[in-house]
Amino acid sequence: MSQAFVDGIMEVVQARNPGESEFHQAVREVAESVSPVIDTHPEFATMKIFERLVEPERQLLFRVPWVNDAGQVQVNRGFRVEFSNAIGPYKGGLRFHPSVYLGIIKFLGFEQVFKNALTTTPIGGGKGGSDFDPKGKSDNEVMRFCQAFMGELFRHIGPDTDVPAGDIGVGGREIGFLFGQYKKLTNTYTGVLTGKGLDWGGSLVRTEATGYGLVYFVSRMLQAKGKDWKGLKVVVSGSGNVAIYATEKVQQLGGTVIALSDSSGYVVDEEGIDLATVKRVKEVERGRIREYADAHPRAKYVDGWQGIWDIPCDVALPSATQNEIDEAAAKSLVANGCIAVGEGANMPSTPEAVEVFQEAGVSFGPAKAANAGGVATSALEMCQNSMRLSWTFDEVDQRLHTIMDAVYDQCVQAADAYATPGDLVAGANIAGFLKVARAMMAQGIV
Repeated sequence: MSQAFVDGIMEVVQARNPGESEFHQAVREVAESVSPVIDTHPEFATMKIFERLVEPERQLLFRVPWVNDAGQVQVNRGFRVEFSNAIGPYKGGLRFHPSVYLGIIKFLGFEQVFKNALTTTPIGGGKGGSDFDPKGKSDNEVMRFCQAFMGELFRHIGPDTDVPAGDIGVGGREIGFLFGQYKKLTNTYTGVLTGKGLDWGGSLVRTEATGYGLVYFVSRMLQAKGKDWKGLKVVVSGSGNVAIYATEKVQQLGGTVIALSDSSGYVVDEEGIDLATVKRVKEVERGRIREYADAHPRAKYVDGWQGIWDIPCDVALPSATQNEIDEAAAKSLVANGCIAVGEGANMPSTPEAVEVFQEAGVSFGPAKAANAGGVATSALEMCQNSMRLSWTFDEVDQRLHTIMDAVYDQCVQAADAYATPGDLVAGANIAGFLKVARAMMAQGIV
């Protein structure tokens, strides 16, 4: 039944969602992983659990008109796709980037269902965003756009309904503008958005969470090989929150990050990236990674980010965007001695790249497990908002570490029970699917 199940799912998904290649890729990966589970649990097939999961519960597409600083009217598209609330309110970030279209939002939302289930917290899966590009915009332009965007989105979200967060292009500035408009429109002060400022409902560690969680997860992968971070050379793509705080935690644990990138190019610093400079350039000045080399003559800047995977390293942490590591890049990493890859971005490795890693015996941590720390800490922020409490940095960090250990353990146990032992891709998909499937079975056909 297994291949027939996958083929049947993909035939329907591709027919109903033409041209949405990222969504097709995500569905195929999960379908292939969970097909042995369907064989073992025929009741899931009878109740069409997977067929229901690939169809979002709600898809919102709306116009976002706003006025730029020159007084010109601009029009963007807004999206929110609510996939599943079987185990809790919809939860997932908002992405503002020119590449955003319905297919990317659906891919991200579908992945979010299983990632959120792995966190052991009661949250469902969704995703949203816009093709608006905040780069090069003034604060006032970003504010006007966010207010227009929330002018439609507010009707569909709430602390017990759907709780968005940030993603690419949506940081503390954007969350602040979005929350302010929601508060005004609804006359409520609730935990409807996560990633808020610490002075108005945010959680400590939320900024660091995805990067820290990624490193905690990869630490378990290294432990399974009898290794730790001490003395390891690490290449990290990206230079946003995930990359910066993965770098910080790697350095704290004794590893050496030697490269970071952005959409323009990458820097290599064999002596180890100076994190204070990166934070100044990217977080304070909102500059480009090339400016790191201006401050550190020993470093080398290279135009074009793709070559970053040709740098010899022990561990690779792709933390920029989807499908950034293709088959050729994966082969280069393997040839240069990479022993572990942890996905900090959403689906940054193509299926062909994953196959290269697995065949070479490279430990591979898939995104829906390895980068679950961000949404896990968002769930902790939701808890604090509900209780009107604020936990200390160490309390939240310890809870995050415990959650990431639990995510890893679930992946290993599911892989041992249903797939190839040690296959964390299949393990993550199966463990997340089982939790959601059991909830759907208990709640009937809804």
